[in-house]
Amino acid sequence: MKKTIIKVKDSEISIHQIGKEDYISLTDMVKGFGDDTMIYSWMRNRNTLEFIGIWEEMNNPDFKGNEFVTFKSQAGLNTFNLTPRKWIEATHAIGIVSKAGRYGGGTFAHKDIAFEFGSWLSPEFKLYLIKEFQRLKEDENNSLKLEWNLQRTLAKVNYHIHTDAIKEKLIPATITPKQASFTYATEADLLNVALFGTTAAVWRTVNPTLDGNIRDHATIEQLVVLSNLESINAVLIHQGLIQQERLLQLNQIAITQMKSLVNAKGLKKLK
Repeated sequence: MKKTIIKVKDSEISIHQIGKEDYISLTDMVKGFGDDTMIYSWMRNRNTLEFIGIWEEMNNPDFKGNEFVTFKSQAGLNTFNLTPRKWIEATHAIGIVSKAGRYGGGTFAHKDIAFEFGSWLSPEFKLYLIKEFQRLKEDENNSLKLEWNLQRTLAKVNYHIHTDAIKEKLIPATITPKQASFTYATEADLLNVALFGTTAAVWRTVNPTLDGNIRDHATIEQLVVLSNLESINAVLIHQGLIQQERLLQLNQIAITQMKSLVNAKGLKKLK
């Protein structure tokens, strides 16, 4: 689980990524205004219940709507009280998360709900929160783009090593430039099939509306493996292996390396 800290109006607010969604600490947000009892007061509000209930209905197929209706009917009564844990346990809600622990614990909410809580605390605070959150996401996107471009450049550098090996070992000196380009294309597609499971032409047919080629739409992990495969294929070519044998080896290498990269802790932190 990825954790990030942003600073809003002199308050440090932690953001946890759960799955692919960002959850903001309501416990941190409230520190500049009071304590956790303010979260309970906010949740007792009928308008709050309406909002978080509708959010769950839109985003949570396991949400218990009947329990939501019961809570909503009690809202406004002096005896009514609602805590995050009670809400989660009764309705199977996913928009609000209660985490135990001295460090990193507290109440977290999906960014949609956290921004709504920010409005209840202070419209000014909400605007600063949104501004800092957007800045964080822009920084993360820029970092991801930089890493992607670096890997794309690395793949291009290794491509030259790859094509040099093809020229030396696979292309007879007397063939025509057209024949040579065809050999380069088949070797490029050898890597495409080993890694992506398809040729460039088939990918283009299946994705007619996308700009660029199959490699332009590769993930960071795929680009890392691609650059490795180009170097490895150059070695296999020098060893004299025929194309079919190299394809089988490269495919197994691609599978192994992709599994390692997908499970790599360092790469998960980058994302």
